[in-house]
Parts: sequence; structure tokens; C-alpha cells
Amino acid sequence: MSDRGGPARDTARQTAPDTARPPAPPARGSADAAQRRTGLLVTFVLGGLTATPPLAMDMYLPALPEVTRSLHAPAATVQLTLTACLAGMAFGQLLVGPMSDRWGRRRPLLVGLAVYVVATALCAFAPTVEALVACRLAQGLAGAAGIVIARAVVRDLHDGVAMARFFSTLMLISGVAPIVAPLIGGQILRVTDWRGVFVVLTVVGALLAALVWFRLPETLPTRDRHAGGVGETLHAMRGLLADRAFTGYALTGGFAFAALFAYISASPFVIQEIHGASPQMFSLLFGLNSVGLVIVGQINGKVLVGRVSLDRVLGIGLVVVVLAATALLLMSLGVFGETGLAPVAAALFVLMSAMGVTLPNTQALALQRTRRAAGSASALLGTSSFLIGAIASPLVGVAGEDTAVPMAVVQLAAGLVALACFMGMCRPWRTPPGPGARDGASPAPGAAVSTGEES
Repeated sequence: MSDRGGPARDTARQTAPDTARPPAPPARGSADAAQRRTGLLVTFVLGGLTATPPLAMDMYLPALPEVTRSLHAPAATVQLTLTACLAGMAFGQLLVGPMSDRWGRRRPLLVGLAVYVVATALCAFAPTVEALVACRLAQGLAGAAGIVIARAVVRDLHDGVAMARFFSTLMLISGVAPIVAPLIGGQILRVTDWRGVFVVLTVVGALLAALVWFRLPETLPTRDRHAGGVGETLHAMRGLLADRAFTGYALTGGFAFAALFAYISASPFVIQEIHGASPQMFSLLFGLNSVGLVIVGQINGKVLVGRVSLDRVLGIGLVVVVLAATALLLMSLGVFGETGLAPVAAALFVLMSAMGVTLPNTQALALQRTRRAAGSASALLGTSSFLIGAIASPLVGVAGEDTAVPMAVVQLAAGLVALACFMGMCRPWRTPPGPGARDGASPAPGAAVSTGEES
């Protein structure tokens, strides 16, 4: 498939002057307006791609208790449908990321979206919980294309401060998905069962695939693609993992994501089964927590980036995650006596809001350390996050549906490990965030940028 449209930043191209008359002055205003429109459109498409995982996860969350009754399966087994989707997204990124470095971004993305639509449709007709787990695994494998390629496209187009700000913008767009997805899921459950949720997800996936086909340009020029095979891919990944700071940021983001996913997996049962909230009330609280994440993410991108060290902001965010998880654990153990829904919801709001600075900044700081292997680097970042999250998912249900202690323990342990990886491996007081990109600044002209392949 040939490239369509070229990079977004090259959309305003000058045409050759007419030799029969003097060249007209460039229409700067119209060219700038066209470039802004293209940039906004690409941002919207990338936001839609990064919103695919929260849509697939969060729209389905209010239906988890219903699925346990409909398929006559225990809660721990039904939570494996989340684990399977996460594991698929993890391993799928390892496959799609290097493919996008070799064949460009569009082709693997379109194939992945087509398979995602089919797998999501099959989820709606799953007759048993085992079949649903298998379909969710396929859904995750295919959906990985949108996640990994969206990050790689950002790396193709941006550097330094601009990249960190773009990730925060994507946090705004993709953050809308967790807000509206449970609300939509709760309303869908008013008129149909959990299978209707997957029908809606199928339609959304098909619309996104059409938008990518017609509107997302290729951002990786042919000259920058890797012609090698598996050996070159493994060499690039080995070089990335040999970079202590890159690996530290990947693990930091992975364990922070585990704390987030422990909340995603357990909150339907904690809020609805333990505290007696309705699916609609759960959806409202879930959306409110996502609003906190979006607001903090925008403060990060619009106010903090370029003024405060990304490492410093990341460290503060991790400390807040640990403190919020500690409060949740103490409440779950009854240290403060009988606690209602409001204190638990407040602690979860703080924890979710802190993700608005931890997740985009770990991605930006890690991707600053690579340029030519952006697809492979994005795959490693995503794989570490989703694999660790997949491990955390079943742990929150080991003690059944009547206690929130496992959720709080997993969140606290994940937060502490993330903070330890950040301090021990990234060493922000000693190691620059990236070659030529100290504290989130753009690399100096001519500065060497690691490809992840030299080690």
C-alpha cells in the first residue's frame, strides 16, 4: 500500500511557479490554516486510537456483575476477560511495533483495526465465559495496533517539550473515553444486556477504521524504515533494554498502570457489591475520576511541561499514588472504623488524578531516548504496562467480592515498586532524561539522539 498524504507537518506544500508570469506571493494564511486543520484531524484520530483500550475496557465494566450471573461464572473467572484483553494488547504491541518500523504506520494499523472489529463482534455472541475470554484475547491482540502506532506517530512528528505536550493532549482526548464509556455502558444496560455493549463497541471500531483509512496520513518516510527482519528488530529492542533509564521509565509506567488497572478491575465490585451503588452511580463515579485524570493531564501539558522538570513532576505523581493507595488500604482494613462510599471514592479520585502526570511523562521521557526505533520502543512501553496490568487484574479478586483489601494491597505494592524503579533505575538526580533533551527540553540542533541500537 502506498503512503497516503505524507507526514502531517508536510501537508502545506508549495506548487511550482507559473513560468509565464511572476510567482504569486505565498498564501501564508491559507497554508497555515490547512496545516492547523490537518494537525487537529491527526490529533483527533490519534486520540481515538489511544481511546480504544478504555472504550473496550470501561464500557464493559458496569456489566461485569451481570456477566457473572449470565454465564454462571465466578467473579475471578469473569475478571479473566479483562486479563485476556490486556495480555493480548501486551503481546500484540510486540508484534505490531516492529512491523510499523518496517512497513510504515498505516498498513499494520488498518489490518489491526479490521481484526479488532471482527473479534469485538464475536464477543457479543460468546456462549460461555471461556469463549468470551478467547474472543477478548483476540480483541486485545488486534487492538494493540492502535495503541502502539499512535505513540510511534507522535514520536515521528514531535520531539522534547512538543512531544510531552502532545501526549498530554492525547490524555485529554483519550481521557474522555473513560468518562463517557461507563456512562454509555450503564445506559446500554437499561435497554439490553452485556452483549449489546459489544455491539456498540463493534460499530465504534468500524467507524474508527474508516476514519484512519480516509484521514490518517503516513508519518514514517520510506527512507527511515527498517529493511531488516527479526534479527534487526531483536537487536533494536536489546539496545533499548540495555539503556538503564529507558528500562526504568518503562517499568515505572508499567507498575503505575498496574495500580490503575487494579482500580479498573476491582472498582465495579467494590462500588456496586460492597457499597451497594447502582450501575449508573458506578458509571458516574468512574467518569468523575476520569475527569480528575484529564484535568491533571492538561495542567501537566499546558502549565508544567517546559517549566518544571518532567522527572520532578513524575516523582510527585508517584508519591501521590502511594499515599492514596495507603489511605485506601487503611480504610479497607477498618482502621478508621466503618467507612462509607464517599471516603473510598475520594481516595480513588486522588489516585486516578495522579495518573494524569505519571503516565504521559513516563512515555515522553522514555521515547526521548530513541528516534529511529520509535515503533519498537513504543511496543516495549506498551507491553510492559499491559503485561504487568494483566498480572494485577486477577490478584484483586483472590479474596472474593466482599472485600476491597486485595485492590488496595495491589495498588500500594504497584505504586511502591514504580517509585523504586524510578529512583533506582532512572536516577533523575544524576541521569538526563534523554540525549540532548534534559528536563523535557527539545534536543539541541545536531545533538545525538539514541536509536536504541548502539548498545
